Amino acid sequence: MPISKEKIYEEAVKLSPVDRARLIELIYSSFNEQENEKIDKKWADEVEDRIEAYETGKISSITADEVFSQFNK
Repeated sequence: MPISKEKIYEEAVKLSPVDRARLIELIYSSFNEQENEKIDKKWADEVEDRIEAYETGKISSITADEVFSQFNK
């Protein structure tokens, strides 16, 4: 017998906020897996481009402390 959506909801709201967010992401991604694969590929390409730019000196990095100090201004 399938579990009712109400029962699923009752169990889901017992999860931590982080786990609920992960569950939402999993459910959302199930709607259009092919499109998600394209998005994942584009993000992977972006990561590779950024790594290459960093390694060749085209961009620089800052420490986490610098990021947080700018964020907290």
